[in-house]
Amino acid sequence: MKSRFALDWVNFLLANVKDGLGPFLAVYLLASQHWDAGKIGIVMMIAGVATVVARAPLGAFVDWTHWKRGLIVVASATVAIGALAISLFPALIPVTVAQIAIGIADAAFPPAIAAISLGLVGPKAFTRCVGRNEAFTHAGTASTAVAAGVAGWLITPSAVLWFIAALALASIWATLRIDSRAIDHALARGAESGHEEQHSDWRSLLRSKPLLAFTAAISLFHFANAAMLPLLGEKLALGNQETATLFMAACITTAQIAMVPMAILVGRKADAWGRRPIFLAGFVVLPLRGVLYTLTQNPYALVSIQILDGIGAGIFGALFYIVIADLTKGTGRYNLAQGATAAAWGLGAALSNSVAGVIVDLAGYNAAFLFLAAVALAAVILFWIAVPETGERGKSIETEVDEPRTPVQPMLVGLRVPAE
Repeated sequence: MKSRFALDWVNFLLANVKDGLGPFLAVYLLASQHWDAGKIGIVMMIAGVATVVARAPLGAFVDWTHWKRGLIVVASATVAIGALAISLFPALIPVTVAQIAIGIADAAFPPAIAAISLGLVGPKAFTRCVGRNEAFTHAGTASTAVAAGVAGWLITPSAVLWFIAALALASIWATLRIDSRAIDHALARGAESGHEEQHSDWRSLLRSKPLLAFTAAISLFHFANAAMLPLLGEKLALGNQETATLFMAACITTAQIAMVPMAILVGRKADAWGRRPIFLAGFVVLPLRGVLYTLTQNPYALVSIQILDGIGAGIFGALFYIVIADLTKGTGRYNLAQGATAAAWGLGAALSNSVAGVIVDLAGYNAAFLFLAAVALAAVILFWIAVPETGERGKSIETEVDEPRTPVQPMLVGLRVPAE
């Protein structure tokens, strides 16, 4: 229980750390340093690309190592140093270098936290654990966004970066309170307890049609979603530069408050209702959100639309880890699959900021929001058509495989391997 409570604190404190500096960086560079939208989009894309490149290797490293807590410590320290460097040296090259380091660190957090969670509670309690993790994450994001927004408004916009650095350092303290002896490292990688050497051929991941379809759908989802909040922050900052960080904090807080009950709902009902209908609801709200952003210029109305972001992100944040665990159960490749899949949608997210920034420069914010809404609609259609139910209520999907299954090559869920 001591380790479980420590994990709650890790999720709470890392809430605004494990996603990098995100929209606060966009507001800081636009309102305080007077960068244009295209330049901001490129810098944010660089961090996203660094994250994409690092996700799969770090996921494989988490599967292999017992040093999961240490990885979080190193990544947190990297984010703290990067945030301080950006505040002290807000020129293109220092910001780019810091963003690369932060992007790599960002890739370490999700697999390490998911692996520690799975290793602490086991697969049967994992759904509820993920829901609890996400609830603490969103509560932390809401709380710290308010504090960061007020600090940026009352002190200086760069105070937001100092605050995130302080949170990163506090998360190191919480991480070290998790008892490493309480983590079952075999379970943490998706193998059976006591069979830490058990793993399947990594190429079997590429033969799982449900996993590939899921990866494609969430990649489109994140391409559509990633740029929406930074663009909204920029749109609000254009007419309200003095209160830009405050409005951004309100946007983030509104979404995060909505995410908490959604994460709890997923943790309690995903086993009973199935993963697919809940996930589909999270997909549907995204195109609606993109269209609504174009219908008003009122900052208070724009902030209220963030409730939809909370619904979609709250569902996605919890179900992603659960679905990947379903699809890789018994393979020993859980964190590798998680990292590789996240790399695919991370690439979409990285490209999103760059493409949307160019569209803003050429045609304005409304055109960018409508373009992202169209991509989100494509994601809905793909998920609806191609992604099956992955929970126990779902049916397996047969797939032809050329190689026989060996004793150390367990089946992926939804992937039947014929014996020869």
